[in-house]
Amino acid sequence: MDAIQQHMIDSYRAAQRGELPPPLPGRHDWGVVREARERRRFEAVIAGRPAYGRRWAALRSLVGKLGRSGKSWKSGKLGKCRPSDA
Repeated sequence: MDAIQQHMIDSYRAAQRGELPPPLPGRHDWGVVREARERRRFEAVIAGRPAYGRRWAALRSLVGKLGRSGKSWKSGKLGKCRPSDA
């Protein structure tokens, strides 16, 4: 049973009981996404981690470690971006 069929059954049941029908499926999805994001930020603050910019900080850290290890993405060791001679 998919979401539309379940909504139809719930709407019928609500009509039989004289109640308001439930909201359409997917109507509150973006609100749930926003609440989940805010919850992650809140938990980060409580744990003492930065709430914003964590992905960029991790990327900067990774690039910094790559530079310190002696490997370089500019040296061509990781692959070349030019077409092969055919």
